[in-house]
Amino acid sequence: MNVILTIIHIFGLVTMGFSGLMATCLITSKIADDGASTAFFEGTWITLLLGALMFFPTLRRPKKLSRQAGFLLVAITWSLTPVFCTIPLMIYMPTLSFNDAYFETVSGLTTTGATIFTGIDQLPMSINLWRHELNWIAGMGIIIFAVAILPILGIGGMQLYKSESPGTVKESDLPPRIAQTAKALWLVYAGISLACIIALHLAGMNWFDAICHAFSAMSLGGFSTHDNSIGFFDSLSIEMVLTIFQLLAAINFATHFVALRKHSFNPYIDDREARAFLTLVLGSCVLAALVLWHAGTYPDFFTALRYATFNLVTIATDCGYANQDFNQWPIFVPMWMLFLSCLSASSGSTGGGIRMIRTIILIKQARLEMFKFIHPFAVKPMKIGDMIVSNNIITSVTGFIFLYFISIVILVFALLLSGLDFISAFSAIIACFNNAGPGLNEVGPAANYASLNDFQKAVCTFAMLLGRVQIFSIVILFVPEFWRK
Repeated sequence: MNVILTIIHIFGLVTMGFSGLMATCLITSKIADDGASTAFFEGTWITLLLGALMFFPTLRRPKKLSRQAGFLLVAITWSLTPVFCTIPLMIYMPTLSFNDAYFETVSGLTTTGATIFTGIDQLPMSINLWRHELNWIAGMGIIIFAVAILPILGIGGMQLYKSESPGTVKESDLPPRIAQTAKALWLVYAGISLACIIALHLAGMNWFDAICHAFSAMSLGGFSTHDNSIGFFDSLSIEMVLTIFQLLAAINFATHFVALRKHSFNPYIDDREARAFLTLVLGSCVLAALVLWHAGTYPDFFTALRYATFNLVTIATDCGYANQDFNQWPIFVPMWMLFLSCLSASSGSTGGGIRMIRTIILIKQARLEMFKFIHPFAVKPMKIGDMIVSNNIITSVTGFIFLYFISIVILVFALLLSGLDFISAFSAIIACFNNAGPGLNEVGPAANYASLNDFQKAVCTFAMLLGRVQIFSIVILFVPEFWRK
């Protein structure tokens, strides 16, 4: 009972926080007179009231948060917060089903960027801002955002941080307390987001589009204010700005923090994960451009390089913009892009998937096993740089990789069972599980997820949630041993 009261109390606080986000959209709607002010007025008060009814009656709850409660809170927050976020959408669009509204808000909060909306250009300014705010606030994680203020409430945040980011956590020159760490990372996140807004405006976007696209670029969320996504602008300068900031968003924000604090680029050079990420992605851009040029998709290499670079980076970083219908490209390129979405983003970034550090560990473990096969009596620990990787971390990574692939297999078969073709089913699950957005065929960049039936959308929604919390945080709740003292 005490655990339940603690969870209700914290979730009530998170819910009230989202009422504040709705209030910013209410103000926007009033200023723009876009016709959605009633939806946000009612949504703000409903959310604030329900949050207060959870928060204030549980003020005298136990102050200690157990490890089990931390994981349970992560699952509850990610799955129930989107329910409250559907309120303004369903009030403004009464014909919108809850299933569709929940899909859209889950997509926003998991920074997936998959959408069921058409006619996005005609949506009220405040509705579009709401979608992009969901991207941005979730970029560094709902839970790690709450961690920064939990000490004020008398609740330690370390359990939540471990629940939100299971597995390998890079050691960096960060503040010693978890609340200070969360605040430092959010400060960096907000600062780079502001720089992105200014850069996009200078590149040719109006202020509203610049704000929205900076929110979705830095969160790697991929929502756009236009049906044609970045193709609407047809601007090389905008594409270049977004490419740079997407790459920044896919690098560990702890590395950004250390680089800014030391006023040096050395932390990027020393970050093996960032180096591997940039080498793989930028090298793949050249490879994709060569394939497109050789296939005659574009008349010259530099045109192919422009479109290959933007679309490959946006999928590889799990953002999900598009400026071309890459569904029509030679199949090697979009499939390679989806493959990169599985492993490219760094740990501690706003991207999804396996994360590059796990990929590095897996490759090194494979090489180590081959070495031991040749030299069976040799003792050789795994090292990343000067750091020895413990067997516990290796075991955790291999366990995660197994759960990752078996989850994808099960979810793909679920969509195949529903009648979806293989390419659409496979690409939809890869895109949703890695929080990358568009897939291929029925869910390609020229279409969206609106054509899927309710069951198929539900499967994709679950894939988004499971991928966003890195699998363990939900799967662990169904292991009986986890609940034993």
